[in-house]
Amino acid sequence: MVTIERAQALADEVLFPAASAVDAAGEVPRSHFDLLAQEGFYGLTAPPEHGGPGLGLVDSARVFEALAGGCLTTAFVWAQHHGVVHGIATTDRAELRERYFADVVRGAVRGGVSFAGAVPQPPRLHATPVDGGYRLDGEAPFVSGWGLVDVLQLSARQDDLVVNGLVDARPDTGIRVEPLELVAAQATSTVRLWFEDFFLPAERVLGVLPHADVLSAQARGSWLNGSLPLGLTGRCARLIAEAGRPRVAERLEAWRDDAREELNAAFAAGADIAPARAAAADLALRAAGALVTAAGSSALLAGAHGQRLVREATFTLVAASRPAIKDELLELLAGGAR
Repeated sequence: MVTIERAQALADEVLFPAASAVDAAGEVPRSHFDLLAQEGFYGLTAPPEHGGPGLGLVDSARVFEALAGGCLTTAFVWAQHHGVVHGIATTDRAELRERYFADVVRGAVRGGVSFAGAVPQPPRLHATPVDGGYRLDGEAPFVSGWGLVDVLQLSARQDDLVVNGLVDARPDTGIRVEPLELVAAQATSTVRLWFEDFFLPAERVLGVLPHADVLSAQARGSWLNGSLPLGLTGRCARLIAEAGRPRVAERLEAWRDDAREELNAAFAAGADIAPARAAAADLALRAAGALVTAAGSSALLAGAHGQRLVREATFTLVAASRPAIKDELLELLAGGAR
């Protein structure tokens, strides 16, 4: 059954014990993703009438948080899937929904997303209308899960519009794959994709939206992604308590709870999510630093949780971030008011 408690149990019993090995090997065991699918977590954000657990978005965010506190790498790849669930659930293309939705909800088909080519100004990935669909040219600079997912929800810009399409996540004519070397979460299998005369058939287009509408919709993703640094903070607090510093751990947990409430309140009110999202990432970085301090020199050893969590906290400063979040984070990191 998909619950926050079950997510926490999987994080504690399966994901966290393997997190250091995943980090060292640069590879997530397929069994991690198979287990999440078997337990129903790939359908977490699906509407109840289509097989979702009906948790609501606030509780769904707590599931993201719990799994990230087990293994950020596994959670980050899995989290991308829910962009595909949302995209197929809301598309006007009934044939795409009929073909894919049941399989993505149960995790038989696993997905990733790439918005980074279409959202920036100027865009990096361009869509040009041609007979029967679109021609894509440019780059998708940060695509996680390549080789681990089956389909990719890809966004490209056509003037002031964003074209969202569903493509197979495999090498194809017009796609060049550039593997990226990351200092943290290397096992996310993150690549840069280069497109030249790549044909996106009209029947694989999920929708075409104004760029302004896409920017407005980014708040939902930023809110859910804010759960990832909160999960790291919670894990750091537990390890700090085990290192004999319970008062420090309690303080970090209280700050984490406050950060969670700020994220939830901003999203519920339709307010700017950037300050709360930035505060969550800033807190994760400080919590990881506190863990290294509490653990001492052993935290610097290869395979130690401390050094890994510092690197993963750094990952949350930039992964799935946006310019407004970057601005807020720079203010915090440069000593601005919290």
